[in-house]
Amino acid sequence: MTNDQITITLHNRLSDIGQAAWDACACPEAAAGRPEDPFTTYRFLAALADSRSVGTGSGWQPHYLSAEQNGQIIACAPLYLKSHSQGEYIFDHNWAHAYERAGGRYYPKFQIAVPFTPATGRRLLTRPGYEDIGRAALIEGAVDVTTRNALSSLHITFCTGQEVETGAAHGLMPRRTQQYHWLNRDYADFDSFLADLSSRKRKAIRKERSRAAEFGGEIVTLTGDQIQPEHWDAVWTFYQDTGARKWGTPYLTRAFFNRAHDTLRDDILLVLALRDGQPVAGALNFIGASALYGRYWGCIEDHPCLHFELCYYKAIEFAIEQGLQRVEAGAQGEHKLARGYLPVATHSLHWLRDPGFAEAVAQYLKAERAAVDEDIDILTSYGPFRKTTQEDHE
Repeated sequence: MTNDQITITLHNRLSDIGQAAWDACACPEAAAGRPEDPFTTYRFLAALADSRSVGTGSGWQPHYLSAEQNGQIIACAPLYLKSHSQGEYIFDHNWAHAYERAGGRYYPKFQIAVPFTPATGRRLLTRPGYEDIGRAALIEGAVDVTTRNALSSLHITFCTGQEVETGAAHGLMPRRTQQYHWLNRDYADFDSFLADLSSRKRKAIRKERSRAAEFGGEIVTLTGDQIQPEHWDAVWTFYQDTGARKWGTPYLTRAFFNRAHDTLRDDILLVLALRDGQPVAGALNFIGASALYGRYWGCIEDHPCLHFELCYYKAIEFAIEQGLQRVEAGAQGEHKLARGYLPVATHSLHWLRDPGFAEAVAQYLKAERAAVDEDIDILTSYGPFRKTTQEDHE
């Protein structure tokens, strides 16, 4: 389709757009350092596709939208044809059940997202200077391709507040959910973070860290060339164990971790617990320009508080050392609250082709937004920070 001399194209392969054009939209800031969002880079999305973590049989069939003007791609977006609602972390299972009980067909649907990744970032990727027209063109193009293919719906998940405003202006319904983030208040070190907490919470964290240290080995943090091929064998074992317990079938293939070693290890922080030199537990994180993103944890031995140490406290230490603004610890988990991770709002956008169904969902979302806002206020009030610090956070 064309609109104001902008051409929208739906591609089946990321290589049709090319790395230079994609990253010029996804991470132009990376020319001077790290990408803000490591998950929308060409190398990350290509690793998913090339490892067959997405594609045939996964329920995530990749397509990629591009917006071109005057011979230059000015915007692009990762778009997936979904045959289920797994691996999304913003759940619409109830919508699917209701629509199908009423005689409709909810799947397949289109989704602009990073598969298996509940981390907020730009989903409508634009070159600098093309933000407004690029976002608008991608939304109009995505709605058009959804309509022309007679699909039930279009979803844009874990998008930014600016994208929510643009989407709402184009008739998409905003949805608000919440997860837990640790925020860096210019802490000099971990002890200065602890000093912001109430005495009881401070003592509890110190006790947890002390118990974790008793597992009988050492904890190492690795990134870039420090990560060796054999480390991925351990990560794969941990990932399979956690995936089997949480999801039934792990989302990522073993080949993804091989590709991660080749192209992503500069974006990755591994935190490993070693006993007798062998990894017994580990956490995998991705590093952005201003945030650390906790993604996967697993173990082959159970030790008290080791999960908290590897996933939360080591992440906080790394963020402080690197001057990062926050740690996003992934989806769900009220246990994160006591460890300094506060509830924050996350956002998505939704377009439903059936007007009656859309109206029913709109009413649901209105009530849900109010409930989420109330939950965030209540949970924040139970945070671990000293009263004056807590008020500053609010």
